[in-house]
Amino acid sequence: MTGTHMIVLPGGGYAVHAAHEAGPVVDWLGGIGVRASVFRYPLHARHPVPLDALRAEIRRLRAAGARRIGLIGFSAGGHLAGLAALAPGAGPDAAVDFAVLGYAITSMETETYRPARLILLGEEADPALRRSTSLDALVTPGSPPFFVWHTAEDPYVPVEHAYRLAAALAAGQVPHAVHVFAHGPHSLGLARNAGEAAIWTTLAQAWIHEQA
Repeated sequence: MTGTHMIVLPGGGYAVHAAHEAGPVVDWLGGIGVRASVFRYPLHARHPVPLDALRAEIRRLRAAGARRIGLIGFSAGGHLAGLAALAPGAGPDAAVDFAVLGYAITSMETETYRPARLILLGEEADPALRRSTSLDALVTPGSPPFFVWHTAEDPYVPVEHAYRLAAALAAGQVPHAVHVFAHGPHSLGLARNAGEAAIWTTLAQAWIHEQA
């Protein structure tokens, strides 16, 4: 897939970068013929610092010859991927062509996984800021395609996050695939040897090839 580059955004609650959601994901993507790199976005930083840094990386890759940019993010990295794909204000050189989100934080309006919200938005975040950083509130009919997967048992980022985003994508008639697996904890990464959730990479491979 000449000209397509995927940026891998590991999770970690905006506090750390989870190693198993970084290099191993790049290796998997390389194995299916997709060029990829890890972007270690700023940690313990307030919005929009991580988003601005990611957009700068997208512009850098486009200047280096990437024609299509895909994002793949997990947990907090999935939230950042979604923001980059959906939030207004990106020029054409920072546009995202498609995004893959694994057990992503999609809403800053719920009380779920509060530590990440406090890092990104602060204790006193007002309703408008929380709304403007919630992915379901940012979907438009012009949003790029999404592949979303989650597990129904996730104790840290409840599956409601996937459903919220999926409902918004459906309402906006945005192309999307959504897979919810009955079993599995948070932070599965590639989910190898993790039961039924292990199939997510097979499903995503076919979808990514369609986008690229």
